[in-house]
Amino acid sequence: MFVGLCETDGAPVAARLLSWRRIGQPGAAEAAKYSGRDFRMIFKRALIAELSSTAGAVFTVLFSIIFSVGLVRILGDAAGGRVDNQAVFAIVALTALTYLPTVLTLTVFIAVLMTLSRAFRDSEMVVWFASGRSLFDWVWPVLRFAAPIIALVAALALVVSPWASRQIIESKQRFQQRDDVSKLAPGRFIESSGADRVFFVENVDLQTSTVRGVFVSHRSQGREGVIVAAQGLIEVRPDGERYLVLEKGRRYEGVPGMPEYRMLEFDRYAIRLDTRPDAPLAELQARAKPTQVLLREPTTWHLAELQWRIGLPVVATLLALLAIPLAYTNPRVGRSFNLIVAVLVFLMYHNALSVVQAWVQQGRLSFATGVWLAHAAVAAIVVLLFVRRVYMQRWLPRWVRRRAPAARTPA
Repeated sequence: MFVGLCETDGAPVAARLLSWRRIGQPGAAEAAKYSGRDFRMIFKRALIAELSSTAGAVFTVLFSIIFSVGLVRILGDAAGGRVDNQAVFAIVALTALTYLPTVLTLTVFIAVLMTLSRAFRDSEMVVWFASGRSLFDWVWPVLRFAAPIIALVAALALVVSPWASRQIIESKQRFQQRDDVSKLAPGRFIESSGADRVFFVENVDLQTSTVRGVFVSHRSQGREGVIVAAQGLIEVRPDGERYLVLEKGRRYEGVPGMPEYRMLEFDRYAIRLDTRPDAPLAELQARAKPTQVLLREPTTWHLAELQWRIGLPVVATLLALLAIPLAYTNPRVGRSFNLIVAVLVFLMYHNALSVVQAWVQQGRLSFATGVWLAHAAVAAIVVLLFVRRVYMQRWLPRWVRRRAPAARTPA
């Protein structure tokens, strides 16, 4: 009675599992052995496998982009002397951990959207609807696939990402509190903490606290000076002050634009270093504090950060559901249209959360309202799109569409 849609092992999921065979053809007896429950279980496993493979590809692309951008930015900071050279890759890895909740959320959204869009494009959804299934029947398999990722997003947002942010901030603060010579790297110009001196050395030996091929440019009371020396060493005075003692060098000093410059040759010249070895670390930002601290100290900044962390797993859940009705593909529209819409929806949702967070920080919105405001709006859109795809052929009822042309007809 029904002609099989596809009988090959490489056929798409829905077409392979929901196809009918003509009665009397080979294979009908084997197909009759399977119950509807067996077919549903096979379908769910095959769907989760396809979603997982798509999510793996999407995650690889997104994470590679984030990692590359972070690596370039941190390498620039290291070249500018704002980050310790030896901690570059550790900071890159920690930065990647802070972005993982957002990357995983976008991965789930795009994976579900691409998988269901392919089902629409390959006419598998026609078979799905013809067999008496609804778009609502996709909800449970999608949530089953997304549940482990949502749990991982929650763990990252509440525990791992704050810890990673705290490690990054403390590493940068410890580096800024080191003395000027400890920040030096061979072959690079490094600005001092007071922003009044620039150092350049050809070679640094931190174990013996010696430097070779030293160049120092400094400014004081409107006069600029340049000091060059063959070598130098770091001395610690009894009062704890640190000095860079240069040996066998010259000092040039004068006023920019004036011809009078003074040159001084020396065998030994001491420069006091900016050093704060015992200074305490500055107070951590709200995004770097543990969730327990945010709950224990409910300031506006802490509540805003807490609202953001709680919202990330909710965002992942709602976007996974939103991808189901958004996956409908119009044959007259290009394949990339749904992906563009997905990126725009994600950016709008993300920006809405940022706006609500700013309102909570400023005290313009209470935490009890801000924690659900943006999510409630998106949840309403999800319900509306499901109703539109399942129960309504068009956005406007038929009687409204008939009335509109009649109203434009001249009397």
